[in-house]
Amino acid sequence: MVIVTTIRREVLTLPAAPLGPDNPLPPLRPLDETHRIEDRDKEGMPRDMARQIGHEPLRSLLPEPVRDGYDRTRAPRGIDALVIENDRLRATVLPGLGGRIASLFHKPTGRELLYRNPVFQPANFALNGAWYSGGIEWNIGATGHTTLSCAPLHAARVPAPDGTDMLRLWEWERLRDLPFQADLWLPDGSDFLYVGVRVRNPHERPAPLYWWSNTAVPEDRRVLVPADTAWQFSYERRLRRVPVPVSDGIDRTYPANSTYAADWFYEVPDGRRRWIAALDADGHGLVQTSTDVLRGRKLFVWGTGPGGRRWQEWLTEPGTGGYCEIQAGLARTQLEHVPLDAESEVSWLEAYGPLHAPPAGQWHAVLSEAEARLETALPRADVDAAYAAWLPHADTDTGEPLATGSGWGALEVLRAGWKLPGTPFPESTLGAAQEPWLHLLRAGSVPEPDRAEPPGPTLVAPHWRDMLETAPATPHTEYHLGVAQWHAGDRAQAERSWERGLRHAPTVWPMLRCLAVADQEGGNPERAADRYAEAFDDLCRERGDVGGDVHERWVAATAALGREAVGALLAVGRTADARAVWRRLDRATRARGRFRLTEAGLLLAEGRREQARAVFDAGFEVADLREGAEDIALLRAGVGGDEPLPARYDFRMRPDPGP
Repeated sequence: MVIVTTIRREVLTLPAAPLGPDNPLPPLRPLDETHRIEDRDKEGMPRDMARQIGHEPLRSLLPEPVRDGYDRTRAPRGIDALVIENDRLRATVLPGLGGRIASLFHKPTGRELLYRNPVFQPANFALNGAWYSGGIEWNIGATGHTTLSCAPLHAARVPAPDGTDMLRLWEWERLRDLPFQADLWLPDGSDFLYVGVRVRNPHERPAPLYWWSNTAVPEDRRVLVPADTAWQFSYERRLRRVPVPVSDGIDRTYPANSTYAADWFYEVPDGRRRWIAALDADGHGLVQTSTDVLRGRKLFVWGTGPGGRRWQEWLTEPGTGGYCEIQAGLARTQLEHVPLDAESEVSWLEAYGPLHAPPAGQWHAVLSEAEARLETALPRADVDAAYAAWLPHADTDTGEPLATGSGWGALEVLRAGWKLPGTPFPESTLGAAQEPWLHLLRAGSVPEPDRAEPPGPTLVAPHWRDMLETAPATPHTEYHLGVAQWHAGDRAQAERSWERGLRHAPTVWPMLRCLAVADQEGGNPERAADRYAEAFDDLCRERGDVGGDVHERWVAATAALGREAVGALLAVGRTADARAVWRRLDRATRARGRFRLTEAGLLLAEGRREQARAVFDAGFEVADLREGAEDIALLRAGVGGDEPLPARYDFRMRPDPGP
């Protein structure tokens, strides 16, 4: 038999916005997470669901940085891709952008099975900022889109269970300190892409686990899933149990029937096959199915309201068509985190492929016919058999390297001496970001920077915090120790570490900024404003006239600290001091949309309402506008009175609460 499955490199050329530099300031503040519910909504929930909703929610982004350096200026750019292909399907994977499957093309019918975004446009939807829409994404970490959305993953060629080639993706997820892998393969002659997923917990303590596989599909579909009820969540932060398919008199399995953005987490009965499909009016579309460990299924819609339509345009290009998402996860809902025992692992198999079935008609009849056709195309027993065949191959040594991820996994493996068959994290992947921590590991100290530059990332896990506590108490060490202590919830000790570091630090702005955040969180806005003003003065003195990456980091640090300082000073009515900070920002920074919005707020605080209105009239785009944020609408109301919000600024994802 001739094996026709291949894996090859390719370059996609797309209109793409640059990611830009990461924010150098450590994210100390609690998450502004939209996926929260009120206690009253837990009444009547299944016990395991209520327990998992309260299980170790993420309270900090540390040690990950915020990724907010992107803009909306797109130009043609080559993006590295890996293509896995047999005689029936072609999957295009982007290893440098979270390992996302950007395209799944079915050759016999000539159909693209996914929503394929024609541009690369980062937006503020990941837990740490930059995310982009389209394709199939792998979300691990905590409620929301993974911090790896726009990050590189390791990739290599590995033998598949049937003797073909398999594409392995893997990385170290840093929010929960867990290594994971996703193995993609296409058996010869198969209409389905198989994905074997494994997450390991090598620690001697349990870890909270979150996984959802999100698939973007065109929204002119009907979504089929074997369920009669769902947990519906909206941006009004309410969770309620509703019937499927009709809720509030409307068939919600048609995405176009919903006005506002919402999630439907379906209750697939125990023992029922796990699957979800999105079919067009002619009955063609995509189906996803899995082994039973991946129990949850979900539909996300943007809605037909002006806010949802604006977001759809924002994430791609006008006129390219909207999308919805069909998703699969480890729990009933995305508000839950599942305990993963110490020194254990969890794994499952997913399959993606075409389905043709009548989408319209009586719900149970439609489901019965679709499930029968799925069983013919890919029997449930075959999925279980494919999983059993794959699992022994999960430990197979990787072959030809195809892409390189971060060095954080290599650092953790060096520290603990773990053996992780199948997912190598070689020392060759260690880079500049890991160098100070490698020195701490081997020499017991944090090296002082050779030159003035914004501090690098801090590691905050308990073992790294312990090492920082026993290292020589240099100013640089005290800074990192304070960040790690803050992350652990020991805020008083964190403040003491930063204050000790201030006494002998040649550069004080990083610790002053941390102390300013502590003041804000502690209810002392006046002192926070003082410290922010002093920190910004010190940063302006310290930043050097250097080029390359260091210059880029200084620009990012100045912008980030300046933005926070202006907000802190305005909060206590110090408009003149806020204006002084504003003037010291460089022209390119002040021209960015986020800072145009800041300028409008500053002008309004100064009583210059017409000038603030002129900023809106001239137009701007806030590239890093947060999902669910309403700050543009609120500020526009302050300068525009009772006038309706212009469509270009309308990103509201919920009904207007009214007066």
